[in-house]
Amino acid sequence: MILETARLILRPWQDSDAEDLYEYAKDPAVGPAAGWPPHKSAEESRALIRTVLAGKETYAVCLKGSGKAIGSIGLHLNGHTDMTDRDDECELGYWIGRPFWGQGLIPEAARELIRHGFEDLHMQKIWAGYYDGNLRSRRVQEKCGFVYQWTTKDVDVPQMGEKRTGHVNLLTREAWLRERDHIQ
Repeated sequence: MILETARLILRPWQDSDAEDLYEYAKDPAVGPAAGWPPHKSAEESRALIRTVLAGKETYAVCLKGSGKAIGSIGLHLNGHTDMTDRDDECELGYWIGRPFWGQGLIPEAARELIRHGFEDLHMQKIWAGYYDGNLRSRRVQEKCGFVYQWTTKDVDVPQMGEKRTGHVNLLTREAWLRERDHIQ
């Protein structure tokens, strides 16, 4: 599946993306905020492409024209998220390389993936979360219409070996349809 927006192509990750992934995922400002450590090598990035990023509904975020992977976005389906155990609900996850922060690219990608989730995958709810202090992620969720649900203290962040405070937001199909119909 390939999805497209005005400025982006969302496509499956490929082994050939390993160098691009490493370029952005090695930045200590990127992964730790989302709960994963900076990548240490292109080989580590390649291994993650073959395992974690090979998941169904996980996409490389690429600028139109270049095809270069600058981030990742995905819908984590039942069995791959701790936010729901329902087949008609999923969790939105995303990150983008620091040179592309502040350009509205992840909200653009997220809106398309949300559309895909509700229209093509027939989801009823899409969950999203962020850790305390990750204001960029919170802002993406606000821009996309997610509504605050709860905060949990002492959430295990196993890849970082620590506990954090996590915030959970929700976008329902009904709310998304209302907003979509209001814009059209």
